[in-house]
Amino acid sequence: MPRPTAAQLAYGTFTVIFSTLAMLLLSQTSSGVGIAVIAIAGLALGLLVAMTVPLPRQSAVRGPRPVAALREAPAPVVASVSSVASEPVHERAAS
Repeated sequence: MPRPTAAQLAYGTFTVIFSTLAMLLLSQTSSGVGIAVIAIAGLALGLLVAMTVPLPRQSAVRGPRPVAALREAPAPVVASVSSVASEPVHERAAS
């Protein structure tokens, strides 16, 4: 599981704080159950915002190439004979 980026942490934190504060002020609740429900809703909203922040692109980060990419299979060599020798090949004896 990848670690959250600084942007995800910041957006999630601000969302939790401001949405919880806004919901508490708008609902004017004073019961413990109401405050708990609003706090859980604020946390859920902050988590949703943090998870939907776009992640940096993997192609933008340049690093060392993975080992698997370095071990590419060589391309097959295709040999073709365009003409047949008309004379036999004579080998010289090593002297």
